[in-house]
Amino acid sequence: MSGTNPSDEAVLLERRNGAVAILTLNEPAKRNALTPTIRMALAEAVDRIERDPAIRAVVITGSPQVFSAGGDLTAMQADGLAGGRDRFRLLHSIVRSIVKSSKPYIAAVEGWAAGAGFSFALLCDTIVAGEGARFVASFPKVGLVADAGLLHTLPARVGQGRARQILLQATPIGARAGLAIGLVDEVVPDGTALDRAVALAHTYDGLAPLSTAMAKEWLARGIDEVLDWERSAQAALFQTADHHEGKTAFLEKRRPAFQGR
Repeated sequence: MSGTNPSDEAVLLERRNGAVAILTLNEPAKRNALTPTIRMALAEAVDRIERDPAIRAVVITGSPQVFSAGGDLTAMQADGLAGGRDRFRLLHSIVRSIVKSSKPYIAAVEGWAAGAGFSFALLCDTIVAGEGARFVASFPKVGLVADAGLLHTLPARVGQGRARQILLQATPIGARAGLAIGLVDEVVPDGTALDRAVALAHTYDGLAPLSTAMAKEWLARGIDEVLDWERSAQAALFQTADHHEGKTAFLEKRRPAFQGR
């Protein structure tokens, strides 16, 4: 990963006026799904950013069509409970690094943020969405439970009642509807979310970084408990017939026939 942003890198890292880092998910063929390649690149980038005191804020974005389609279903295998739990080691390292970061993170969302892509947007402290952005906790459609910290971040944003409906019904939410319930912080014209997010990131240039870090430390309380639970729950669900059916139906573009087993 480098500042030259070659097009074949899974995550692009750019410095904007020194104090702002921009992370761009860059696997368009996979609709920016959280592939093993993207996860490794994100882990490296987030670690590098955290160790750089000159960076005061971070923006995460995707492509104009899709922020992230979520987990890479083609890479999900029923490899036993131990294997399922181990698959979360790197993902949870990234989640903890972002939520517990001393630096504020801002998501610039255009297009779809689905499944774990939705989760990743909500790891950020601020969410700027284009008018056409769509958010969906699509996990029940493939026989899984919300992961990447969504069970922590979503209720904190919209409250338990609304979070239940979003998590259990897997109904897409548009940008304006998200703004109305506190899921999104700002809605801007399509194609301008990144510029607005960068402008917001620069507001931290004049704020004390230690104050920001300590506030974020307090707000991160509870994330570890959620991640520990989801690691075991998701590993168990990976082994179920319902997950196999949901994944197969998704890849075959048909309605799944779940049987609760």
